[in-house]
Formats: sequence, structure tokens, C-alpha cells
Amino acid sequence: MTQTQKILVTGATGTVGRQVVAELLARGHAVRALTRDAATAAFPVGVEVVQGDLTEPDSLLPALEGVTGLHLITFGGPYFAPLETGPRIMELARAAGVRRVTVLHGGGPSLLEDAVRADDGVDWTVLMPVEFMSNALEWTDGIMASGAVREPFVSRLSAMVHEGDIGAVAAVALTAEGHGGQEYVITGPELLTVGDKVATIAAACGREIDLVELTEEQAVAQWRAAGHPEDVIGFLIEAYGNTPEVGRTVVDTVEKVTGRPARTFGQWAAEHADTLTATEPAVTA
Repeated sequence: MTQTQKILVTGATGTVGRQVVAELLARGHAVRALTRDAATAAFPVGVEVVQGDLTEPDSLLPALEGVTGLHLITFGGPYFAPLETGPRIMELARAAGVRRVTVLHGGGPSLLEDAVRADDGVDWTVLMPVEFMSNALEWTDGIMASGAVREPFVSRLSAMVHEGDIGAVAAVALTAEGHGGQEYVITGPELLTVGDKVATIAAACGREIDLVELTEEQAVAQWRAAGHPEDVIGFLIEAYGNTPEVGRTVVDTVEKVTGRPARTFGQWAAEHADTLTATEPAVTA
């Protein structure tokens, strides 16, 4: 039987952070969730919620007391700026007796990730997930309003991953031996086009959903109208228009690390069908 351990999860209110918390709880471990606003955070019974800010490392001192593992993100503060406090965070973690650290790769170079990799005093694991299945929730408004998904580059391939599987890999790496010094690319079990995703959601929701292919120019206009900054739009064009090989190659990390197959997009769509079709689409002339 695995010995119960206490793990500090930062970024605990995020898409992946909540899954790390859930997986650790399911495996019988004690979880301490870090948030900048403990009063408004909502976590399952049994989670210890503590207040702290990764941009102010010394605020983590009470949160680090008695923990054996630490899950980190690479952004912090109210505007999600790249963290520059990695060396101090790792110094405090070592002093507190943290033995294992996972860091969620942010898609590019990171001072925090560099600090984690450079630390030979802990067993660190870098989690490198490809496209999140939860990104499909961005289609909810279009599905509800007009029964359609409007996207560019509809033939692109993605090995998108269930966010719960990212959390599961993190939970194992934080509580079991053998994962130190590893980079884990994390994918789902299948390659999907945008059309495949839309058809899967339609089947899960029991309704027709149209796929409207946008030109790159139309997509840029849509993203601007949604308030995306220009650097984010540039990233989306590159990621969707020229998806790197790592994002369209299935690997078996989830099964190797957790002992069970990665979850399919069909499973994800069934879990979120109520959200994706919360209301009937608007009637248009």
C-alpha cells in the first residue's frame, strides 16, 4: 500500500491544478491547495486551502510546512506573467524537506522550469501536455447560439489530452519513485481533426452541430473580437496552422505512468455534454 503523503498544489484553481488535487485525493493523499484568494476557492471536502502567491515566494513558507511533494506552474500573479522566482521557491522547498516536484510546462522557455531542472536536491518531473481537450469548451457559445463551430485549419491533427490524465500523471510523479529527472510528453490515445472533434461532441450531445471552416483572416478577426491579445493570436495561428510533430503524435505516457489507458475525447465529450449544450441554439432567420 502506498504511504499517505502531503502534497502542495500551486495553480490549484486552474484547469490542470484542480485535476491534480482530485487525483491525489482519489489516491488517498493529503492535499494542500495554494490560491491567492482562499476565501473564494471551492475545493472538495478534505482539501486544506492555504493562501499564497508564487510571485512572493516567502508567502509560501506556511504552505510548505510538512509537505513531501510540490506541483508548480510557470506563471503567476493576476496577469499570468512568467515567474522569475523559481530559484527562491526551490530554495524554500528544499529547506522544507520537499522531495518531489512536478512543473507544468508552459509551452516555451521558463525561468521557473529552468530553476527546477537545475535543482539536484529534489526529484523533479516536467509535464509537457499537448492540446487540452478542455479547449473545446471554447465552442460552447457558438454551439448554443447557432448550432455551429467556426474554426480555421479544420484538417489539422491533434493528439489532445484529457486534463484529468495530466493530473493523474502528476499525482503519480509526486508520490511514487522512479520519475525523477523525467520529461513526460502527455497525449491522448488518438489523432483527431477538428471535424472528428465536432462529430464526437455532436454524438455525445445527441444533436447536429455544423462545422464552418474559417479562413485565417476570418479566424484572426474572430479572435480579436473575443479579446485575444496579438501575441496569443500569433501563437494560435502557428499552433493550429503548423502544428508541431509533438502535438500530433500519440505517445503512451499516461498508460506507462498510471497503469491505465489515456481517456478518449469521446469520454471527455460525454462528461461535458450538459455544459456544451446548456441551452437551445438561438433561432435565426
